[in-house]
Amino acid sequence: MRWMRAAGRSLLVTALLVTGYTACAQQDERPDERGPMTLATAGDLTRYLGPLLRDWNREHPDQRVKLVELPDSADETRSQMITELRSGSPRFDILNIDVAWTSEFAAAGWISPLDRSRFPLDSFLPPVLDTATFDDRLYAVPYVTNAGLLYYRKDVLAKEGAEPPRTWDELARQAREIAPKYDLDGYAGQFLPYEGLTANVTEAVRSSGGSLLGDEGAKVTVDGATREGLDFLADGVREGWIPRAALDYKEEESRIAFQKGELLFLRNWPYVYQLANGDEDSAVAGKVGAVRIPGPDGPGTSVLGGSNLAVSAHSRHRESAADLIAYLTSEPVQRRVLAEGALPPVRADLYNDPELVGEHPYLPTLRKSILTAEPRPKSPRYDQVSLAVQAVAHDVLSLRQSPGDAVNRLRRELTAIARED
Repeated sequence: MRWMRAAGRSLLVTALLVTGYTACAQQDERPDERGPMTLATAGDLTRYLGPLLRDWNREHPDQRVKLVELPDSADETRSQMITELRSGSPRFDILNIDVAWTSEFAAAGWISPLDRSRFPLDSFLPPVLDTATFDDRLYAVPYVTNAGLLYYRKDVLAKEGAEPPRTWDELARQAREIAPKYDLDGYAGQFLPYEGLTANVTEAVRSSGGSLLGDEGAKVTVDGATREGLDFLADGVREGWIPRAALDYKEEESRIAFQKGELLFLRNWPYVYQLANGDEDSAVAGKVGAVRIPGPDGPGTSVLGGSNLAVSAHSRHRESAADLIAYLTSEPVQRRVLAEGALPPVRADLYNDPELVGEHPYLPTLRKSILTAEPRPKSPRYDQVSLAVQAVAHDVLSLRQSPGDAVNRLRRELTAIARED
């Protein structure tokens, strides 16, 4: 009995020591509420973000933020972020993520849900909030938004006495008939198989009244409208008013072609307006207009671009991260995002600001485009969805597969992805 009591006392002491050690270890591993942070983002092409963060650092010396710039390519940025997140690394505290990634990152448990009351959500343009939610919870905060615009040569259309196109038929006719008179190609978007192609195809499908997925990826909705959208793009290549070179274009390649004076029309994001119209090296400076993208019977439906700010589930300083997000989405900083970065803000009132509209005349058009825009397909397996759309669409644009066969193939592939969930 004495042996058992002694053994029991020994086990009790050991248990207490282990318990105490474990508690201390857990306390050491518990994230601090506040402290220095790292913000990961794709390349800051307009170099505006550094000054914003330097201002924060001056006011918050104990919560300084370090900027880590990943590659310009969205696909490469996503890959590097996911590598860190999957490893459980606390390297990144705040992630500046493409709006299409929110559902995927949230479903995987890589980002933390956020308290809605900490952010001025009522001040944002309504459609952008949908890109920041998953399963009815807020997992990110909209930071900058984007919607596709149709850029056109004002000087060329003026000489022809033509208005910018509002429908697909008008776009095709002007690209086919007017562009060659001025030794121009007709129309280009972003047709290389990468994320930009998914955006272009989704816009064509949405403009036709269709969609690709519903119920946050659980339901495949590919139908006749999908074929109509693919038909429009394939006809452009087949008839020659979309040049074959455009099948290798991303955002910058297409912008440069337009800015060199090689295109009559270009579908791209709002950042192009300031560069094409104001860059001293632009061959079309002062000659560029912008309207909503066309659709079958009138203005079409853009997809929402832009980025959201999310807090890594592995962050050690989540309170500071949330405070930094509130700072970056505040009215003064959002004004600077537009003025210094040429990126569309998420705050609705800035689109009616006379000073900003004077400096950025496309803002009223962009506001209409954003308010009628739709998100890209929401899915926990968005990466697979996007790759399927890119592969099918590029085969259609390369004229290797008919739109009808492509629709059946896309339906099969998206159904297989949905069944994996």
